[in-house]
Amino acid sequence: MADSAETSDMLAISVRDFAAAAAAKTPTPGGGSVAGVVGALGAALGEMALNFTRGKKKYAEHEHYYQQVGRRLEMARGMFEDLVADDIAAYKLYQSTSKMDDSPEKAEAMEVATAAAISVPREATKVALALMKDLKELGPKSNPWLITDLLASAALAAAVVRLSDYNVRINVPSLADKRAAADIKAASAADLAKAGSLLAEIEQAAKEHLP
Repeated sequence: MADSAETSDMLAISVRDFAAAAAAKTPTPGGGSVAGVVGALGAALGEMALNFTRGKKKYAEHEHYYQQVGRRLEMARGMFEDLVADDIAAYKLYQSTSKMDDSPEKAEAMEVATAAAISVPREATKVALALMKDLKELGPKSNPWLITDLLASAALAAAVVRLSDYNVRINVPSLADKRAAADIKAASAADLAKAGSLLAEIEQAAKEHLP
C-alpha cells in the first residue's frame, strides 16, 4: 500500500476535486485509480442496501448472515480505497524505472515494475468479483426498495472488472515472459466473463421488483 501524502490526499479530497484531478494533464489519478473509487462506491451502495434491511423484523432470520456480509462489504470498500493509492504508486514505479539507463538491471527492474502495474488491476478484479458474489446472495435477502442501489453496486463492480481488464491488456505485452503474459491475459478475460454472468444473474433475480 502506498503511504505518500500525495496518494493519501486522493482519498481525502472532495468528489469535485478528484474529478478535476482526473481531468488534469497529469498521469495520475488515471483509469486504475478511478476504478478503485468506482469499486469503493459500489461496495458502499451494497452496504447501504444492507443497512436499510438490517434490524427489520421481516428479515430477522438473516441477521447472522447480515453481520458476516456486512463485514465483507466494508472490507471490500477499504480494499478498493487502498487500490487507489496502490495504482498511483505502481505507475510512479514504472515511470521512474523506464527513465533508467539501458542495462541488464533496467530490464530486470522493468519486469518488476510491469508486474506491479498488472497486480493492481488483478487485485481489483478479485475484490470486485467477491463483492458481486456477495451481492448475488444478498439480493433476495434485502429490502426490495433498495434493489436499484444493489443493482448499481453490482454494475459498478462489473465496471471495475472491465476497467481492470483494459489495464491488464495494455501492460502484459511489456512482460518478457510471454507465456506468463498470455496466462495473465487469459485469466483476466475469464474473469471479465464471470463478471458479466454474475451481473446478468443479479439483474435477472431483481426483475420481479422492477416495473
